[in-house]
Amino acid sequence: MRAFAVPFMALALFVAVAPAQAQQVVGPVTGLPVPRYVSLKSDHVNLREGPSKDHATKWIYQRAGLPVEITAEFETWRRIRDSEGAEGWVLHSLLSGKRTALIAPWKKDALPFPLRSGPSENADAIARLAPGVIASVKTCDGSWCRLKIGGYDGYMAQTNLWGVYPGEKVE
Repeated sequence: MRAFAVPFMALALFVAVAPAQAQQVVGPVTGLPVPRYVSLKSDHVNLREGPSKDHATKWIYQRAGLPVEITAEFETWRRIRDSEGAEGWVLHSLLSGKRTALIAPWKKDALPFPLRSGPSENADAIARLAPGVIASVKTCDGSWCRLKIGGYDGYMAQTNLWGVYPGEKVE
């Protein structure tokens, strides 16, 4: 009877703990949230089919600062997804925690988007940014993000950005 009780108690403990763990998904290596946005640290980053240098290179990114989304972690490797949906593995040392965003990459033929002097549709446009431009994300309040690009410092609606989640607050 006792031999049966120990495995049953272990199973009951697992069932009781599992739902609590499901509430917050964190990477097994870093303990940071997964998924999460980061940016490419280098202007030469190999996207590989799997988490080792033995795996074939699928793509070479040549755009430092490009925002990507980490979707998994394995040892020193991170599985990422870009704004076009391409996925693969990169070394963690080629990624930066610096937040950047792409201006509406899904609207390639759209007119440039206004960078505003304040977080409001009524605020003056201080610059216009074409789709696909990368800007540094300074803060987001869940609706508007403060961006820096070149000599400009202004605000854009969060819905026009890829590199921040809808409603996400960035400090």
